[in-house]
Order: sequence, then C-alpha cells, then structure tokens
Amino acid sequence: MDRADCDPNRLHRTYARFPVVNGLLSGWHRTYRHRLRPMLATNGSVSVLDIGCGSGDVARSLARWARRDGFRLSVTAIDPDERAFAFASRTPPVEGVVYRKAHSSELVAEGRTFDVVISNHILHHLGSGELTAVLRDSELLSRGLCLHNDLNRSNIAYLLFLAGFWPLGVGSYICVDGLTSIRRSYTAPELAAAVPDSWSVERNGPWHHLLVQDSRDNDA
Repeated sequence: MDRADCDPNRLHRTYARFPVVNGLLSGWHRTYRHRLRPMLATNGSVSVLDIGCGSGDVARSLARWARRDGFRLSVTAIDPDERAFAFASRTPPVEGVVYRKAHSSELVAEGRTFDVVISNHILHHLGSGELTAVLRDSELLSRGLCLHNDLNRSNIAYLLFLAGFWPLGVGSYICVDGLTSIRRSYTAPELAAAVPDSWSVERNGPWHHLLVQDSRDNDA
C-alpha cells in the first residue's frame, strides 16, 4: 500500500479496516490508560502529535477515550501521503482531532511543540536515515514524552496474523501489508541497537514494542 500505483479501492478498504486491526492488536487503549490518562488527570488537557497517522483511527480513539473520561486531548494527526490525508479528512469529525498533510520536519520548521509525540506502525517503514530523522524531529516537537508503537517481529506473530486476519484481507491490503510489515519489523535487540541511547524499548503486549523517550523527569 506504500506504492503510488496501488489500487485505490483496495487502499480505501484497507484504511477503513485499520480500526479493527489496531483495536485488537496495537495496545493503544493500554497506552492511553498507563501513559496519557495520568497526564490528563494532572493537567486536564494534553496535546498530542500523531506522526504518520494513516487513516487517523488512533488519533480519533485517543480523543474519544479522553472525552469519555472527562478530559480534553487535542491531537494533530499528520501524514505526508495525500491518500491517507484525504481518507482521514473524510471521516466523521471527532472533537479535538485535526489532520494535516505534512512531514514532521515541517512542524519542526514552524516551531510547533506538543506534550506528547506518538506514532503507530511507522518505524519499520523507515530506512536508517529516515528513522534517525523522525526520532530527532520527535525530540524537537515533544515537550517531554515520545511514544512510537511498532510491531515485534516473530514467526508466531506472522503465522497468527495470517490465520486470524486473512478475512480482512479480502478486497484490501490488510493481510499482505500486515505480513510484509511483520517481516520488516524489528526484534527488541535490533530496535535498541538502531536508536540513540536516550530512547528505551519497552514491551507493549505480546506483539508490539513501545519506543519511549521520557525527558520530563530530567526537566524537573
């Protein structure tokens, strides 16, 4: 689905089915409970930048959970792909969520900052130089906390995804893209070796890593 010439109808169905996959596997509700809700309970409102937001489903879920709990989470969801931006922009609006067609470097140039910088499933798409650039941008854009969620490569993850999600692959890129992403993703030692020492690799459920930089204590 990264290819410019991929079938637009299959791509649209893929974006439409991302909420199911992310809701079941990506662990964002756990991350919201453990990382973001305590910040909201202290501050009342938190600003988030979602880099490479795709269909925007993670941004919308985070804002909805916060609103349900009586808080305000303001999410700026960015993606440089016109197709992703167009899909996300056409979804029903969710209070607190805005979409932009942009690279993280553009927001750095604008001098923007956010309480938290996040991403979901983008790290395995990046070459080494691109990974370095995104992490550098994340540090500049964040006022203290960065959370990059990505897949944990393993044979069992590959086989279970194939067995469990092939129905969602009918008419979409969910299955083929998911399997390709698992093959391209990092193990924990590989990810730790690929990032600066200021970042830590934490387990995020059975199928994901959470790449974390938290400098809030250092600023206290």
